[in-house]
Amino acid sequence: MAEAEEPPYKKQKVDADTTVEDSLFERLQDNDAAQPLDAPAAAASSGQSGRADGAAVAEVQLAAPLPANGIAESNAEPPTHEGDALLENGGIPLVEVPAGMFSQRELYMAKREADGDLAFEYVDNDNTANHNMWLIGLKNIFSKQLPNMPKEYIARLVLDRRHRSVAIIRRGGTVLGGITYRPFHDQRFGEIAFCAVTAIEQVKGFGARLMNYTKEFARAHDHLTHFLTYADNNAVGYFAKQGFTKEITLEKDRWVGFIKDYDGGTLMECIISDRLPYTDLPGMLRAQRAALDRHIRTLSKSHVIHPGLTTFRDGQRRVEIASIPGVAEAGWTAEMAEPPHYNLLIDRMVLPVTPDNLQRFMERAWRALYSLDDSWPFREPVDAEDVPDYYEIVKDPVDLSTIEQRLARRDYYVTLHIFIADVNRMCANARVYNSAETIYFKMANKLEAFLDEYIHSHVVFNNPQGCTPKKLPP
Repeated sequence: MAEAEEPPYKKQKVDADTTVEDSLFERLQDNDAAQPLDAPAAAASSGQSGRADGAAVAEVQLAAPLPANGIAESNAEPPTHEGDALLENGGIPLVEVPAGMFSQRELYMAKREADGDLAFEYVDNDNTANHNMWLIGLKNIFSKQLPNMPKEYIARLVLDRRHRSVAIIRRGGTVLGGITYRPFHDQRFGEIAFCAVTAIEQVKGFGARLMNYTKEFARAHDHLTHFLTYADNNAVGYFAKQGFTKEITLEKDRWVGFIKDYDGGTLMECIISDRLPYTDLPGMLRAQRAALDRHIRTLSKSHVIHPGLTTFRDGQRRVEIASIPGVAEAGWTAEMAEPPHYNLLIDRMVLPVTPDNLQRFMERAWRALYSLDDSWPFREPVDAEDVPDYYEIVKDPVDLSTIEQRLARRDYYVTLHIFIADVNRMCANARVYNSAETIYFKMANKLEAFLDEYIHSHVVFNNPQGCTPKKLPP
């Protein structure tokens, strides 16, 4: 059995499940103007495996998402414009909702297909030149990526006329990987035998797209309703992400006796829906989100977007809150404005939050972060030459040197919340780009946990009357 490989990510959080009761970040934002930054969860992954007593899987690791270069087309009429507002046909302003993590990956792969860079082909042994060439390519990839599988066994199944394969073909005809399965047409189910991607193309997000095409082809060409597979321990995670479960709902008389019962393998099942557009799931999700958004807009004004402020661009440093478009309409009044409800612990003294004290506090917090051994991946911006796709994936990059420059300006971090948000964004970027198994993901977690502990031990919250500071943390 091959060992799972750590993906070769470059650069860069405490575990995504880490929560702090009565989060300081949330308490600070009650009075600060900046908004919290949400970090998408990083994609999980499994490694390589291969054995002759069950489904063999290699490179089923999903990489962090690449940017969506377009929106899946739908049959809906295009929106109309009225002035600067984007309107739906019903006259309700339309705000484009960004694609989620899964949709971004799928849309990126779909764009590569549309550009002719990639193709997913349904292949059987019909003696045509292309199919013969692609099957040999698949056999070679399976043999190399699944070293525990006997080569003769792989060749026999891949070239067997009763088996079908779905191959990833790059421009020029190179085979990058694929899935081989045996369809049982009368029983209307298939058994997956192999799944692998060539080593140099691993960790690039082929896994989900490959399985979606396999389901689409199996439904359209072989009229299957279920997939079964015996997965070893390293493959169970991948199949679970692709809709497979350990609960077998397929009637036993449809599959018992048709596939072997392998020792050490976990039997898993996937129901192939006759309604899901497997190769256009982003389009379906977009239509669902649009329908939900339309309903929300009949109940709320949260979709109304006001013009952006120009005062800061014109050189003005401060702006009256009441003058910001939409604030008064949301119910804000001047009586709601309060001073910060906490004090700062500096040099063992509890001091009020003045601009100078806040600047000193944030500079010390920055130095504490920078001096950590685990901060080295975050001290400078990511080098685009080392990681060419980083800035395609991470659209709001920030690092410790950038935070230092903003501190030096003395007018950027006007609240402690904005400073914390920048550090959290830096760690969130690490979780977006890197998988949870990488050192960068784990180092980012440690930095975020350190800052949280530092803030908790150096911020003293006032009582509800805001007069007497609470007891200092231990």
